[in-house]
Amino acid sequence: MSDDLFSPLELRSGQVLDNRIAKAAMEEGLAGRGQLPDERLPALYRRWGRGGAGLLITGNVMVHAEALTAPGVVVLDRTSPLEPFARWAEAGKAGGAAVWMQINHPGRQMQAEMPGVVWGPSAVGVEAGRHSKRFGRPVAMTQEQIGATVERFATTATRAEEAGFDGVEVHAAHGYLLSQFLSPLANRRTDRWGGPLENRARLLLDVVRAVRAVVSPTFAVAVKLNSADFQRGGFDADEARRVITLLEPLGVDLVELSGGSFESPVMAERWADERTEAREAYFLDLATELVETSPLPLMLTGGISRRETAERALAGGVALVGLGTALAATPDLPDRWRQGREADGRLRMATWSDKLLASAAGLALVRRQLHRLARGSEPALGTHPAYALVTDQLAHVRALRRYRAWLNERRAAEGARSDAA
Repeated sequence: MSDDLFSPLELRSGQVLDNRIAKAAMEEGLAGRGQLPDERLPALYRRWGRGGAGLLITGNVMVHAEALTAPGVVVLDRTSPLEPFARWAEAGKAGGAAVWMQINHPGRQMQAEMPGVVWGPSAVGVEAGRHSKRFGRPVAMTQEQIGATVERFATTATRAEEAGFDGVEVHAAHGYLLSQFLSPLANRRTDRWGGPLENRARLLLDVVRAVRAVVSPTFAVAVKLNSADFQRGGFDADEARRVITLLEPLGVDLVELSGGSFESPVMAERWADERTEAREAYFLDLATELVETSPLPLMLTGGISRRETAERALAGGVALVGLGTALAATPDLPDRWRQGREADGRLRMATWSDKLLASAAGLALVRRQLHRLARGSEPALGTHPAYALVTDQLAHVRALRRYRAWLNERRAAEGARSDAA
């Protein structure tokens, strides 16, 4: 086997990653009191940091306290204390890995029961069949709200650097807000934010410009982008190619390729396939095509769990391979590969006909392993997806109760400050 997997990667910011293996973002659901990192996230990332990956990318960190992908996620905004984030960054970097924070806004992909705002480029809800009512009904964002959102991304990036993170990854995939603006299905606007791709990409480009303007030149800025939405008439590989070209002049270090959304949960479909090749490297073919014209290094994420597949991705021109579920099951997998070993097994993912429910169960199963790792236990590979889903829903209810209380306290405090002024 080639040693390319363990060769360093120098980025345009000057940052050097020790090898070509990244721990990809997985939503941990481990926010503590006040939507802040508590002792569990540093413990989890310290463990991954010892596992041999050259880069660790966090799960969703939200830029807007009123818009969360789930009630158990972390918020970093202008009022957040930095000390908990500094402990998180320090723990991940202790083993020599770089640590980047994934920053995100859910837009219309907000659960109906969540408090806060449900925004989108247009008033077009998530179409998920019988599960559609689980999502809030979005309102089209105003120009002022769009501008404030750009500022929020920049603020979160600035504070991430202050806390000691090595970079940020702007999430513009998986049907979240920036992905929604890119999609001609979700974005029906007729102003400067809608219509041709150059307009639909404007919010992403403005966010990247704003972030790069406020962080230091050596701080990495990456973008997570769908290689395709896998929906008829949606964002496709040709548009992904054009967006990558538009990002190149803006100081972006890396583009991570993924795909799908809650409306098209392609990963659940691949997990239902018993063939190993079909499960691994979901987007490898598309990535290989995009590499041919990409002016930026590309990272490929999606089901990779064997060294052979990772090496094949690199041979196809991908600069970095992202491991997600594989590191939930085997946190030291990069070190194992270095030693010529593989994982002992993989998680028992759901293969149900209801793809959205299967996707939710898969995410719950992964979160369950992350919670075990965070408290010092080993992954439980035999956990049944249905059991993981039920226990995850119970945890969701508790987290939602805490988030509601915190958000109400925050609103009251802001109202009091406003009155005093």
